[in-house]
Amino acid sequence: MPTPSKAAPHPAGPAPTPGEANRSGELETFVLVAERGSLSAAARRLGVSPSAVSKVMSRLEARLGVQLLQRSTRRVLLTAEGVQYYEQGKRVLADLDELETSVAGQAEPRGLVRITASTSTGQTLLGPLIPGLLAAHPGLRLDLSFTDQVVDLLEAGVDIAIRWGRLPASDLVARLLGRTRQVVVGSPGYLAAHGTPSHPDDLGAHLRLGWNYPREVPRWPFAVDGRRIEVEIGEIVRVNDGEVMRRLALNGAGLARLSVYHAWADLLAGRLVPVLEPYNTGDLEPIHAIYLGKPGRLPPRTRAVLDFLQANVDLGYAERTPGAAAPTGG
Repeated sequence: MPTPSKAAPHPAGPAPTPGEANRSGELETFVLVAERGSLSAAARRLGVSPSAVSKVMSRLEARLGVQLLQRSTRRVLLTAEGVQYYEQGKRVLADLDELETSVAGQAEPRGLVRITASTSTGQTLLGPLIPGLLAAHPGLRLDLSFTDQVVDLLEAGVDIAIRWGRLPASDLVARLLGRTRQVVVGSPGYLAAHGTPSHPDDLGAHLRLGWNYPREVPRWPFAVDGRRIEVEIGEIVRVNDGEVMRRLALNGAGLARLSVYHAWADLLAGRLVPVLEPYNTGDLEPIHAIYLGKPGRLPPRTRAVLDFLQANVDLGYAERTPGAAAPTGG
């Protein structure tokens, strides 16, 4: 959410006299309540009491003549009118931010940007870029959330999500950051103990570590004699965290199919060994930065982060397996 204007540092302050409604302050407070999901959470962010925020919301609803929020003991939900007011109101605040930045001659984007990513993507891809991002844009503040659950951007109040894999159809806008090859790997210790598979048919004798994401296909693809075949990963071990998957493979728990960008350092150091590369399909999985809203209506702070990520994420190396021959298809 845009930071409150200097004229209204605490939108939830004393009620204005008739004819002096602080509409921008009320709107900012409402957007914050909608994004945080509760009056108390919004109050903590603003540094005021929950009762003060409640009064602002009641005043706003009375002025508009409609109910925007459905209140419960634990959280608030938006009514249909509330959703409309939130979506259009957030765009108004973004436009106001951009207008004030332009009029004030501020070239530097400022404010809070909330970013979410999976744990492994956050550690491997996003984390190393944060110092450079803050150095390039010292006026930014970042709220980073690393989780392997798919986050609803609107409900969580998130500005940008970094997501791996092909995206389902939605209202989200995506910027492609790069692509990564997938590779089946095992630790030297595991391969010494269980043997190195030379053909996909050999995988029946190996433990295959798999994902338990609802949208994940529980099979590994291979190219054999010009045909695409798929091998079931089995039911022994499935996880929902890329870093856990990597560490299980490093510890010799079984074979894993990982993104090259995630396993790159381990592959170079020999801690993980690629197997079945002659049968690798060569599929390149995309990595996107996704966000809500139209590209031309983004707040400067959000656009600055997106531009920085697109300019600085370099995944060209991850489109091949280090040291492996090109796939032959069998």
